[in-house]
Amino acid sequence: MSDALFRGWLLAWIVWSAVPVGALVLTLIHAVTGGRWGEVLAPALRPAITLVPLVALSFLGVVPGLEAAFPWAAGTGAQPDVLRYYLDPALFGARAAVALVGWSVLAFLCLTGRCGKLAAGLGLSFYGLTISLVAVDWILSVEPGFNSSAFPADVALHQILAALAFAALVSPPSLDARGASDLAGLMLAALLGVIYLELMSYIVAWYGDLPPKAAWYLKRGESPWSAVLVASLVIGGVLPFLALLFAAVRKSPALLRGVGLLVLVGIAGHFAWLVLPAYGAGGGSAAVAALFLLAGLTLLSSLAGRILARRTRRLRHV
Repeated sequence: MSDALFRGWLLAWIVWSAVPVGALVLTLIHAVTGGRWGEVLAPALRPAITLVPLVALSFLGVVPGLEAAFPWAAGTGAQPDVLRYYLDPALFGARAAVALVGWSVLAFLCLTGRCGKLAAGLGLSFYGLTISLVAVDWILSVEPGFNSSAFPADVALHQILAALAFAALVSPPSLDARGASDLAGLMLAALLGVIYLELMSYIVAWYGDLPPKAAWYLKRGESPWSAVLVASLVIGGVLPFLALLFAAVRKSPALLRGVGLLVLVGIAGHFAWLVLPAYGAGGGSAAVAALFLLAGLTLLSSLAGRILARRTRRLRHV
């Protein structure tokens, strides 16, 4: 049971952290590029950014169950040189600390109005470097042997898409048709990017016909994970894509809330499909634990977000 709890915590944390981190990335992009869309999304993105330090702190819940969540932490499942020079618990923790502390600092700068174009550009470079490392650490390394050069970009796009879907879900009643259309266009672009990277990664692996990659996909093609993949694709990809093709949906904040909810459910299912099959028969109990833990993290973030938002507003006036 303890193994399932730690594995569930890892999945719940990955899913829950996608929105705050994605909100931070979108805010940094807007600081560099400008545009009306950033002002439209700010009421939803700023509260989400306040949770980035909480994301960093809650990662500590992964540490006690490192061996349960990651087989390599027990010294198995990977080549000895990989275990010695990369998949080492101390190095794993150091990479996570650098990324999470750095993201928290960037969140502080954004929330206090101290993130200019230069800081935002450097912040995006830092994010690009760190997500390339920790995306592999936190997700792919649950089953060493499979690798994909596009995977970090895919995770980054999922985080951005999650933040956009969250912005649609919690959009204020004052959002007009023009602002809703901007948000819908961004969601559609991010959704197409996610689908493209997922499809191309599979095609490249299929053409490569390498045993480790084939085994990775075959395991995730078994029941019930094949059903999870299809459900997440339909709920979080096909249905939102078709809905966003209609102008009436793109201009309606109410309908966009439904689209945003579908996308978030699909993203959660996709992350579950990536992580849980690595645990074999234990994946089911980990999924149940993840659902309860994700609900708890959502309630905690709602409360913490309100408290942190009030404090950051005070800091901006100092």
